[in-house]
Formats: sequence, structure tokens, C-alpha cells
Amino acid sequence: MWPKAYSFTLFIPLLRDLSIFNKTIIMRYVLAAFALCAMAIAGCNRKADYDAIFKNPLLYSKTVYQLNTVVMGNNFSPIVASRNYTYANVAAYQVIAGGYPDQYESLSGQLHGLKKTPSPDKTKPIDVEFAALLAFCKLGEAVTFPAGSMQDYVDSLKKLAEDHGMPEDVLNNSIAYADTVGAVVMGWSKGDHYLQTRGASEYTVMDSPGRWVPTPPAYSAAAEPHWKEIRPMVLDSSNKFPAPPPYAFNIKDKNSDYYKQVMLTKNAIDSLTPEQIHIADFWDDNPFKLNVSGHLMFGTKKFSPPGHWMSIVGIAAEKAHADFGTTVTAFTKTAISLFDAFIQCWDVKYEFNTVRPETVINKYIDANWRPHLQTPPFPEYTCGHSTGSAAAAEALTSVFGDNFNYTDTTELEFGIKSRTFKSFRDAAVENNWARFYGGIHFHHSCQVSTQLGKEVGELVVQKLTMKKTKSS
Repeated sequence: MWPKAYSFTLFIPLLRDLSIFNKTIIMRYVLAAFALCAMAIAGCNRKADYDAIFKNPLLYSKTVYQLNTVVMGNNFSPIVASRNYTYANVAAYQVIAGGYPDQYESLSGQLHGLKKTPSPDKTKPIDVEFAALLAFCKLGEAVTFPAGSMQDYVDSLKKLAEDHGMPEDVLNNSIAYADTVGAVVMGWSKGDHYLQTRGASEYTVMDSPGRWVPTPPAYSAAAEPHWKEIRPMVLDSSNKFPAPPPYAFNIKDKNSDYYKQVMLTKNAIDSLTPEQIHIADFWDDNPFKLNVSGHLMFGTKKFSPPGHWMSIVGIAAEKAHADFGTTVTAFTKTAISLFDAFIQCWDVKYEFNTVRPETVINKYIDANWRPHLQTPPFPEYTCGHSTGSAAAAEALTSVFGDNFNYTDTTELEFGIKSRTFKSFRDAAVENNWARFYGGIHFHHSCQVSTQLGKEVGELVVQKLTMKKTKSS
């Protein structure tokens, strides 16, 4: 504090008797004193509640949502998106397991190829939750995006830490630990054969009865025909759960199972009820719909199927009042289940290469018929969304229990009303009807897919030990 005799109001007039040089020197000291006082006041007023801020599980859900928007904005397919969510969540989870080893089991040795991630240095204090968020962001953008796609958000997290009084050493130690774990997970991700599939041969289009060909309006090439070559997380192989052969293509025999499925689909789309339309639209999750009006073409975007289920995890965690660690566990287990479900499903898709309902109906029954939803660019059997949804439902049920009633508000931002479910499995069953109501799958395919996805999810739940029990 300045002595009373030398208050600023009395001190400044004294400068009149000094040389210009001395006045300049003294004014510099005065300004420096003002700055120091301001810093002291700011320091006194700065909050020191960073621990509570970063232990809030809603912040983790918000961070996953941020990745969701980045994935959507970059037009990544649902298959590739599942990879983003998985590695990002695994990185975050490994930080949690490293920071709280008495509560959480590391996934090292449980996921194929994942080696031990370092534990934090006990002599260097960290904020575990803050480090988990940073590790998530690091992997979320790095596994498929160019560096920097989440930098603004990362900077906002760091500023949040500073504004709420996180000590500098804790801040720096947390960043360093997140980078360390992130580097291990990033190195592991590079061994999953993803880069090799970028240069693999494309799907061969052949106009053969019953074989998949590109569909309108974009007539896009087949998506990810080599995805079965990606290293699974838990599955022993992509064909761990082989699918029964689809119904044999037979459009001439009206008594054949195949013909009956075709007509069941056509007739359903021709007479959809408002409720069925809502179900189809709610689970559409088309990351890029090409809209065509005359010569005008434009795209509209929504969350992909994995993105939709990531949103459901956040909704469930909030309703259950789950803590930060449980929330990360739920996201990670669900992401792993989705990842392996897509690998299993894509193995089946490109084994049978089956044609879409739209192609069959247009060629043999009604050239002007259109499905309610836009047909995605890959073979029909089996259904990726139904497989993934059933797998995700098993993962979430293992964390939050069965008969977990919730309202899914994910689609509100896309102008679609919410839906309420009595359980995650209930939602998965509705999903297989949704793909049928959309006219993009035969219902038999969706039913088979739901069963296979359930088996994938059950295996993930059975094989992974994550949250430790008191007995363990």
C-alpha cells in the first residue's frame, strides 16, 4: 500500500519540479505499480474452483459433442467416424485409469495391440479430468483429421483452467501427461491397417442380378469395401459372428422369400403412417444427404449413426447423475462396441454384396418408386445402423442397467422431434424398424443385424474389465 502522505493525487504534482527525464522514469514506476496492484486484485478475485469445474461430467459430454460437430462438418462416413470416437475415448479413458488406478482398470492388454500406457509421475501433480479432456481432443482430431481441427476448443479448455485458478504446475503437468498418453494411443492407432485401406482397390461394379450397384441421386462409389481388414478392438476377427446367407435373389417367383421381402418393403413405403415416418426420420442419421431440385444440388448434414449413439451416452450419463469416470467409461465402451460392430457388419456386406431395395424395385416393379430415406452407398445385407445400435445398447445396458427409461433429444437440432424409450435395447429394436420404414433395407436384414450386433456388444461387455468393483 502507498503511504497516506504519498497518495497518487499528491504525488503527481511533484513531477512539475523534475526534469523531463526524471518525470519519465518516475511515471514508469507509477504505471508499474498500477499494473502490480491490478494483478494483485485480479489474483485475489480469481476463482480457485478448477477442480469442481473439471470434475463435472457434463464437460466431457460437451467435449464429445464438439468432436461430433467436427466429424459432421467434415463429411466422414459412419464407418470412419466410429474410428474417431473410439480412439479419442480410449485415450481419455487411459488417462482416467492411470490417474485413478484403484478405481479403473487399464485397457492395455485388453484391446488388441494396446500396450501399457504410462502412469502419471507421483511427484508431479495433475488434474486427471483436465488431462482426459485434452487426450480426447488430441486423438479425436489426429486419427483422421489434420492437426488443428479442435485447437480452438482445446485453447478454450486451457483458458477455463487458468480462469478458475488451476496452478501453473498442475496445468503444465496435465498437458504433458495428456500428450504422453495421447502419443501411445496414437502410435497404437497407426497399426490398425487404416492407412493401408486408403490405397486399396475399389469395389468392382458389375451388372449382375442381385449384386449391389450405385444408387441415386449421387451414384457414389461403394464405401469402405476393405473395412473388414481394420484391426478390431475386442473381436478375434471380422467374421467372429458370421451371418447366415441372405435370401437368394429371386424376383420371378412370387412365392420366394426374396420376392416377399421386396414387396413388403415397397408396400410399407407406399403407405407409411406419420408415426412410421417419424421413426424413419429420427434414425436416418445420414451424414450427408444430397438434395436435388432440378439443376440445383445441395447437401444437408446430420450426425452419423455413431454420432447419434455418442449423444445418447451423454443423455444417459446426465440422467443417471454419473460421475466423470463413469461417464468416460460409458462413452468408451459404447464407442468400442460400435467400432467392432461396423467391422463385423462390413465383413458381411462385402461377402454377399447384395442389391438395395431401390435398385430391385426400380428395375423389376416400378421405375418411379423411391425409398423414404436416401439409400447409402454400400451393399444392403446386413444393416450397419441396426448392427451398431444393438451393440451400443448392450454396452450402455452394462453401465446404466436395463429398463433405463430416457428421452433422446439428439435430433432436435435437425428439426426432428424427440423420442422416448424404455431401455437401450428398446431403442435398438426400433432402429431396425426405422431402416425398413426408410425403404433402404429389407426387414429380414435388419432383424439379423440386430441379433449380430447384440452378440458383438455382449462380447465387448464380457471381455472388458473397466470399472473396478470393491472385491477386485
